[in-house]
Amino acid sequence: MRRPPDVLFVVALVSITLIDSFAVLLFLPAMPEVKKAFAISEAVVGLTFSVTLLVMGIVTLLYGSLSDRYGRRPVLLAGLILFSVGGAVSALAGSVSGLIIGRIVQALGAGCGIALARVIARDAYGSDSLVEVIAYLSMAATLGPIISPLLGGALIDTFGWRSVLWFAALAGAIITSLAYAALYETDEIEQGRTAVLRNYAALFAHPRFTAFVLQTGLSTGTFYAMASASSFLMKDYLGRSATQFGLYFVLFPVGLFVGHLLSGKLSRRFSIENMVLTGSVINLTAVISQSALILAGYLSPLVLFIPGFLVTFGQGLALPNAQAGALRVIPGLSGTAAGIGVFFQMFFGAVFSQVYGLLADGTPIPLVITASAAAVLTLLAGLAPVALKHRERAATNR
Repeated sequence: MRRPPDVLFVVALVSITLIDSFAVLLFLPAMPEVKKAFAISEAVVGLTFSVTLLVMGIVTLLYGSLSDRYGRRPVLLAGLILFSVGGAVSALAGSVSGLIIGRIVQALGAGCGIALARVIARDAYGSDSLVEVIAYLSMAATLGPIISPLLGGALIDTFGWRSVLWFAALAGAIITSLAYAALYETDEIEQGRTAVLRNYAALFAHPRFTAFVLQTGLSTGTFYAMASASSFLMKDYLGRSATQFGLYFVLFPVGLFVGHLLSGKLSRRFSIENMVLTGSVINLTAVISQSALILAGYLSPLVLFIPGFLVTFGQGLALPNAQAGALRVIPGLSGTAAGIGVFFQMFFGAVFSQVYGLLADGTPIPLVITASAAAVLTLLAGLAPVALKHRERAATNR
């Protein structure tokens, strides 16, 4: 018998989805300051950001599989503790190498957050309401992206860049305590799974699963390319402060919030495939519009962030549907499926943010190149589920 979630359970579930924002977006406005503090290049400081995404992506695979095997609660708590320790190690770093090591430890823990929140939600609420639950959970979780750059900018301008890392460590400790008190074990399926690689092979044998996780990953890559570029362009090209960056950055998560809200309302009226494709089209349209303005010689905070709002709005429409579609492929492997989905998000986020760092030359042109490539690939991935559905219908009608 499934135990019904109470209010504290929901609060704890939302709080653990903040972990990835505290690992990634809280640090984003600090990157120009870290570059100055350690006298390093944009590509090297970009590594302190992209390595976090990459490690988070890799360990979500492990967290998802371990949660299927050993249960959600112990795996989640272990990750939250590791996140807090990593934040403290990063804050104490005396060199960029030490900072990267601390960020890796922090990322090893942060990978537990969003993947396990989704699968715990599936366990607790069931698969019938999965799209709506993920949409509203994701909508609540946009609190993290809203407050993180704002808070990070204010902390940096007031106390210096290390303060964001100390804040992350403290927040991690508080969230760990809340999760320990409120989250019960939700996995009621008999433990002792088959081999991990066999689970991965079973999921990727379904083209729909592969298309859905690719779309979520590539759309996230578009976002992180724009987010990384905006941090440096605002500070170094437009001469704006970290606090101003945080204020404008709010447009990114607000777009995500609105997209999630609309997705939750439309999930019973439109198919998963059409919602994913619509989000992909909006993503590409926003990037093309921004690129055209930049190539025409226009660059301002609004040119950076209004298209960013549209990119995350499209992502918000598509993401809950793509995630739900991926989790439904093999319900007994929902933890593994969620881990793979987050891996693709973090992996492509790391790839495109680092590509921007490698191409960065002080102008906005690398943003045009990187975001355009990610957006085109997102649309191709978004088209695949629609094509597969039409092919299945055609085969059924024969």
